Amino acid sequence: MRYRRFGRTQLPIPVFSCGGMRYQQSWSDIPWNDVKSEGQANLEATIHRSVELGINHIETARGYGSSEMQLAPVLKQFPREKLILQTKIPPKPTQREFREVFETSMRTLQQDYVDLLSFHGLNNQELLDQALRPGGCLEVCREWQREGRVRFVGFSTHATPDLISQAIRSDEFDYVNLHWYFVNDLNRPCIAEAAQRDMGVFIISPNDKGGKLYLELPKLRSLTAPLTPMQFNDLYCLARPEVHTLSLGAAKPSDFDEHLEIFPHYDRAAEVISPIERRLRDEMESALGADWCRRWWSGLPEYFQVPGEVNVVEILRLWTYAKPLELAEWAKFRYNMLGQGEHWFPGEHVAKLEGTHWAEVLKKSPFAERIPAILEEAHRLYFDAPVQRLSKS
Repeated sequence: MRYRRFGRTQLPIPVFSCGGMRYQQSWSDIPWNDVKSEGQANLEATIHRSVELGINHIETARGYGSSEMQLAPVLKQFPREKLILQTKIPPKPTQREFREVFETSMRTLQQDYVDLLSFHGLNNQELLDQALRPGGCLEVCREWQREGRVRFVGFSTHATPDLISQAIRSDEFDYVNLHWYFVNDLNRPCIAEAAQRDMGVFIISPNDKGGKLYLELPKLRSLTAPLTPMQFNDLYCLARPEVHTLSLGAAKPSDFDEHLEIFPHYDRAAEVISPIERRLRDEMESALGADWCRRWWSGLPEYFQVPGEVNVVEILRLWTYAKPLELAEWAKFRYNMLGQGEHWFPGEHVAKLEGTHWAEVLKKSPFAERIPAILEEAHRLYFDAPVQRLSKS
């Protein structure tokens, strides 16, 4: 395993983290007696495999159903000082509510402290304000830090880049969990801002949200050879020293194996990925045009600036990567989440287009005349049926 300094926390964090949202039994809290023995044995084996590999950063959340509870007896099997334990709790309108959620997490985890506490889902202005305002949730976190119950405080986010930047520029957080990988470059400026402030940078779901890269994907596999799509994406992210760790949502012990094969290339990551990245971008430019690929997002309004809250940016991102690289299953899942996942998947899909005056909405885009037809095509290609977030299913 390789390690990187996790920003100003000074923690030596493994470049892969063991994310806790795929090995748990239930997406809601359940009694311990309802936990199936075979499922718990698999979780235990997964955590043991993780720690054996040197992946000692174990990451979970109050919102991951039975994950915290099922982790509790396994964590006790390791010296506590050898682990970096992280959980995430959402901001709340009052300090009392926020305290209650944290105390539930600590009781469920059966821990005296966590190394990393994240505000889970600072996805809009209201939630950010709940964290940062005077008398808000962050003041309680500072209290827990003084008491030794929390070492470092950060935030996770699915927000638009402007809100992520606002949170980073507050200088109140030690680290950030955010989305950034080959099929989502929109948060690159946020990573740069985090690096300027010496914050830890944790990449959320590079394998699933990053393209469902564990699927067969024959075209993508041919383009990323001799690496697999997941291995290319790992090295693509880790070629940037300002990125510190990638979440691997392992559901079973063998889920780590494919990622371990990147280490012979680790010290030459930029050199190894360069020709592969060029092939991918050539394929995209051949299909969509070089100018589009280089600045498709220029001048686009965020979803809350569009009538009907149509998420133009997200829809165009999905189409831009999915069409030339044949990532249809990923695009369909993401597209049909729009309007179904509250602030986690904000905005609506193209079915909400009625009455939208595109000339006004797209007036700052160099592709204003082209975009309405692309949005209609994306809807034809990817609309299926609305789906729910995993935690709602």
